[in-house]
Amino acid sequence: MFNQLLAEDAAKVSSDELRGKIQTVRGLIEPDSLGKTLMHEHLLWDIRSAEQKAAVDQGPEITLCNCFKINYGRLKVPRNKIFRSWETATREVQLMLDAGGNSIVELSNGGLAPDPLGLRKISESTGAHVVMGCGHYVDAYQDESNRDRSVESFAQEIRSQILEGAWGTDVRAGIIGEIGCQAPWTDLEKKVMLGALIAQADTGAALNVHPGRHEDQPQEVIDFMISNGYPVERVIISHIDRTIFDNERILRLADTGCVLEFDLFGQEHAYYSLGDIDGLNDAMRLKYIRTLISRGHLSQIVISHDICHQTRLVSNGGHGYGHIFENVIPIMDRHGFTEQEKAAILVENPKRLLTFAGGR
Repeated sequence: MFNQLLAEDAAKVSSDELRGKIQTVRGLIEPDSLGKTLMHEHLLWDIRSAEQKAAVDQGPEITLCNCFKINYGRLKVPRNKIFRSWETATREVQLMLDAGGNSIVELSNGGLAPDPLGLRKISESTGAHVVMGCGHYVDAYQDESNRDRSVESFAQEIRSQILEGAWGTDVRAGIIGEIGCQAPWTDLEKKVMLGALIAQADTGAALNVHPGRHEDQPQEVIDFMISNGYPVERVIISHIDRTIFDNERILRLADTGCVLEFDLFGQEHAYYSLGDIDGLNDAMRLKYIRTLISRGHLSQIVISHDICHQTRLVSNGGHGYGHIFENVIPIMDRHGFTEQEKAAILVENPKRLLTFAGGR
């Protein structure tokens, strides 16, 4: 049985109606209305593990005095991984607009406490375009009942989330993802991925993938899609900047035609809490992006911050959703990125991906 209960009065759309449009939490818009877009964010989320949710001690309140220690792993604070205030999120999104951004892709899907109505409130309050994801996150975050479901049931669920409404509301998703994978890849995650690929083919949506934390897993996912007969030009591989650290692998992945997402902009310390990884800074991310552009892959690059910790919000001393527009674009200028290159990464590539291509 689906975890999703569709609202009885949801206003349905067809794949034909979606074709050539972008679907936001407030409805369909023309692609040229999208503007500068962050392609992977969370506005309202709960990414705590089951163990962290069950802990009596959720850690100290987050303050300017402990923000750095939390970010650098010196304080373990589960409450940092949950954020449910749409009022505060509204202020944070307004700061993004003030910095020159226009739109946000929000990927808190199944397992990450999605709040479609909250996203609609934020969008209505600020005027920002918000495109919501759908589907399911990694294995450990999924409901146990999902293990007994078929591939087709996942495909039907995702189609419904796009065409009718998601998680008991009439708010419709505009992108599939972030579909969770891990290394090694689990059977449940493969079933969800196949369902997502079927739904993508049926609706014409783009598909965002959360790959496992192994340098070869993004390629494994893309090879799986190709071997099953699915095109990958509208597949976005997230978290490249915490997964692949050599040009050979990055270029081999890009040569398949998929889209590479560098989405940890603003995280500029070596510490990484989820593995033995030395983090990049923003200048290093831009060097990898320059390498991809030099190979002819400009149309396959998108960027974002993937904010999913309270300490990264301006309210708590963090960089916020405006960081790329305030701080990274000047670095790009200093490193010789052209206006065409910046427009491709921030405007044209998101517009192409989020515009529905039409289903079969």
